[in-house]
Amino acid sequence: MDVEHKQLVQLLPLLPLLAELGRTQHVTATAEVLGLPQSTVSRAVSRASAIVGTELLVRDGRGVRLTPAARALLPHIEAALAGFQAGLDLVRHESDVVRGRIAVSFQHTFGEATLPLLISAFRNRHPQTAFDLSQGARDGCLAELAAGAADLALTAPVAAPGRRIASAALYREPLRLVVHHRHPLAGRAGAKLADVRQDPFVALGPGYGMRSLTDALFREAGFRPRIAFESQDTHTVRGLVSAGLGVSILPPGGLAPGRHTAERQGDLGWVEIPLESALAFREIGVAWRERPGGADAEPDALRLFRELVLTEGPALLAGFVRERSGS
Repeated sequence: MDVEHKQLVQLLPLLPLLAELGRTQHVTATAEVLGLPQSTVSRAVSRASAIVGTELLVRDGRGVRLTPAARALLPHIEAALAGFQAGLDLVRHESDVVRGRIAVSFQHTFGEATLPLLISAFRNRHPQTAFDLSQGARDGCLAELAAGAADLALTAPVAAPGRRIASAALYREPLRLVVHHRHPLAGRAGAKLADVRQDPFVALGPGYGMRSLTDALFREAGFRPRIAFESQDTHTVRGLVSAGLGVSILPPGGLAPGRHTAERQGDLGWVEIPLESALAFREIGVAWRERPGGADAEPDALRLFRELVLTEGPALLAGFVRERSGS
């Protein structure tokens, strides 16, 4: 290593300190900004002066000022640091593309198992992929997708394909009538909506996927339910039913807390009853925005995740549906 190159190597770690000193014109202020002892800054300036071969600072009263040599050197220091920062930003950006960052919008009920199962399967192969998750009502999920805030949306019912939106069904699961465990229908093997015509109904709010499905079921049954409560999540709906405040229609809850079993004691609890209707199911699907240039214009991580969801997702989720519904 020649002398000049060795001096350059010694000087490089001092460049950020010299650049900050050029901005503050004060050793103490520079030390405070960089979080260093003042003595460390002073020694670093002395070392830099020795390496450059000329003084970089001179005392001016209680402060310091840059020498002509330092003022001539400072623009080159700042340019070097700016160039390095630009290169670092580029590397980080490319690294982020390689690792991938995927924004998924999903309905609340898919946060317990559906989405985690899909992400887990993908992260087993691509552990550096990052996910930005947003949950809410079906209408909100599709609005985020259309606006570009989400790359994919998991909804039920499946989003209708449009000019810029594509979609595909992944799996179906039955809808069940959910009643308090002491309800007269609790021991039945099946029920019709007409059987709960007089019961208060606990519904999901407008804009939620389940609300559109239950509305369709009641239209088929020929009457409107007497809605006692509207909620924004199925946990609260089950809680209200568990307290005997109404009945509801929901996807199977598996062994979710509150499901009544022979061992369960107390008055809180709910049971699920199969509904006798050809419409008593929900179809879950994924939707995505079509990009100009097709799949080739997508980041690799997004393309690979969508391919996994479409090709392996149905089989992966079928076992979950069977387990949760007890079929």
